[in-house]
Amino acid sequence: MSEAGDTAAAEDTAPVPGAGAPEAEAGVPAVGRVWPVGVRPRVLRGWEPPETRYGRGHRGVDLAATPGTPVRAVAAGRVSFAGQVAGRGVVSVELSGTGTPPLRTTYEPVLPSVEKGAEVAPGEVIGAVAATDPARSPHCTAPCLHWGLLRADVYLDPLALLPPWLLRNGPPRLLPVLGLPVPG
Repeated sequence: MSEAGDTAAAEDTAPVPGAGAPEAEAGVPAVGRVWPVGVRPRVLRGWEPPETRYGRGHRGVDLAATPGTPVRAVAAGRVSFAGQVAGRGVVSVELSGTGTPPLRTTYEPVLPSVEKGAEVAPGEVIGAVAATDPARSPHCTAPCLHWGLLRADVYLDPLALLPPWLLRNGPPRLLPVLGLPVPG
């Protein structure tokens, strides 16, 4: 899948917004090439780092997505888990070339279409958003995909994986200047 700006360097790093932990302030390589769902999904709830390891917070982002929506790997990697956790489908992918320990993305609730150990490419479908009962969902009050990012056991903002060109709403457009003659 090729998009404008696909030449952004993998070495680029995006700051981790609101980083509370020193580990998070080091930054995250912007290796993402696609959103996990849709083209530019609405963020229903953003990343809210906890003050302490076990403190309150939101350890990921919730992206608007209806059940059945394809879930895609945001970057190349290897599936480290695909199965059920607390009654919800979860897929985890260790991202290639992101250091030691590697970054790991998580996606839930998902009906996995991949198995542990599978190599995935950016944009490859790894499952579909699963239907959940909003009363049982720990993350969303509306249909969504919870997308997380970790390095070892430290949670980070998954939006930091996406380069700036992918976070923007679209390419800039030139608008006509009113009142000036059109060049001939």
